Amino acid sequence: QLRLVESGGGLVQSGESLRLSCEAPGYGLDFLGLGWFRQAPGKEREGVSCITSGGTTKYVDSAKGRFAISRDNDKDTVYLQMNALKPEDTAVYFCAAGIAACENSVSATGYNHWGQGTQVPVSS
Repeated sequence: QLRLVESGGGLVQSGESLRLSCEAPGYGLDFLGLGWFRQAPGKEREGVSCITSGGTTKYVDSAKGRFAISRDNDKDTVYLQMNALKPEDTAVYFCAAGIAACENSVSATGYNHWGQGTQVPVSS
């Protein structure tokens, strides 16, 4: 059973950086697409970034140039480096995995497994 565990969230000030991690203990992620999503209070969940099994990355426009997704298959972990954070980045961030994920866009299509989320409040 694939279980995704996010970590690294926490309160930061505008302009600061944060790195989120998502680990799948004891489960190989090599052949899965991996993604990061977020849901702000009162808003729908949106895709932030994803990475294919081959390493191709995609980003939502608001994250381009500020966020970087990466994966370490040896550690069964996916990361989201977030720089120059803004108050509008405030949300609960979720990681997700799926064999057919991240094929065309950062949408939620193809994801079968989801983490519980980690909160990222950004103060102004």
